[in-house]
Amino acid sequence: MTTAAEIKYPDFIDGELLSRLAGKGREDPGRVRAAIGRALEKEPLTVEETAGLLAADSEDLLEEIFAAARQLKRDVYGNRIVIFAPLYIGNLCVNDCVYCAFRRTQEATLRRTLSEAELRRQVEALEDAGHKRLILVFGEHPDYPPEFIARTVRATYSVKKGRGAIRRVNINAAPLDHDGYRMVKEAGIGTYQIFQESYHRPTYQAVHPAGTRKADYLYRLHGLTRAWEAGCDDVGIGALFGLCDWKFEVLGLVSHGRFLAERFGCGPHTISFPRLRPAQGFNPEPGRLVSDRDFKKLVAVLRLAVPYTGMILTAREPAAIRRAVMEFGVSQIDAGTRIELAGYTRKGPQELKREQFEIGDTRSLDEIVGELLQTGYIPSFCTACYRLGRTGVQFMEYAVPGFIRNFCTPNALLTLAEYLEDYASEETRRAGWRVLEREAAGLADPRFAGRLDRIRSGKERDLYL
Repeated sequence: MTTAAEIKYPDFIDGELLSRLAGKGREDPGRVRAAIGRALEKEPLTVEETAGLLAADSEDLLEEIFAAARQLKRDVYGNRIVIFAPLYIGNLCVNDCVYCAFRRTQEATLRRTLSEAELRRQVEALEDAGHKRLILVFGEHPDYPPEFIARTVRATYSVKKGRGAIRRVNINAAPLDHDGYRMVKEAGIGTYQIFQESYHRPTYQAVHPAGTRKADYLYRLHGLTRAWEAGCDDVGIGALFGLCDWKFEVLGLVSHGRFLAERFGCGPHTISFPRLRPAQGFNPEPGRLVSDRDFKKLVAVLRLAVPYTGMILTAREPAAIRRAVMEFGVSQIDAGTRIELAGYTRKGPQELKREQFEIGDTRSLDEIVGELLQTGYIPSFCTACYRLGRTGVQFMEYAVPGFIRNFCTPNALLTLAEYLEDYASEETRRAGWRVLEREAAGLADPRFAGRLDRIRSGKERDLYL
């Protein structure tokens, strides 16, 4: 007999269907091109259409997929790349995920939770580098209830150093109940991010031991359903690639996005697709890792499948891979990343025993901003949409017809100007102003030039449309 809870919170991942679709290895050029055509009309794809793209394997068809993903990314997002940094608040955890250095049975990991004073120093260090957007990361532990998360968010926003200020705080934490989400929403959070890790239920159960909080597959699967119901209309989903068949996980992500869109009228704001990395006490089995070729393909396919969803590529990946896949649809990256507790004030190399996993890109924020400028991107620190309420369904009302570029490009350039004036190295500053002046020449909004002049004169900051 189906329970009321099962009706309200069903298992919307059809594992049998997704396994069958993921296992179809024969490519169908007509099917691939039909899916590409729908994607370029900015129509979200079904799991069946997505599976057709995943089955493509010939170099000619793959290049058509890559070319379409490049075009769709330009059409929806232009050449902007949003920049953020993760800030780990505490790594105490009651779970025992086999792939994570923070698992409760991993004794070699150094455990700690930032004090208020330590939090302030970390945020000041991030502001000194030029960051405006953070994602706060918490382990799952009784020491990190919603009250603690909300207090940490407010404390982060309160830190101001020089011209520095954090304008957007996102959250990566355990699923909450409705009251918990309301509490953290009231603190002013942006996106609440929960990764399902694996949508393949047998794999999920194998890597999340019974008797732990995370072992409850459906509770985690509906973590963001409850977030929406509690008023958090900006959520992020993700899967950890390398635990299971990567094609299944892509279809799982698409299924999750479609479920949220059908239930709430708007899908997730972001999708993340991290690959397994070495961690203290864990080395991935080489045979289970997603190859670079397949990784590029899955990024391009996701871009086509979910045209208006932001895609996050993190510093788990080495710089070369980040360069290669950014063009296929990535809209957000982290930069200057340290994932140790209190890592932004530590000197010297990062240490695995202090990290959740090994990161692949350890370059500074300025180095990454400089490279983005040299390769034709606009680094963006913009937070205007979130602060003006352009989130959830309202964001889609702007984004779907493409009007969002009228806000995003000028606002990205204004935040870039702030970075160049206040934080950039001289080389980055020169390159940035060349890009900025070139891009500004094509803007029609007469308000932009005046705001840019006020920033460049040093008179004002935090100006946006």
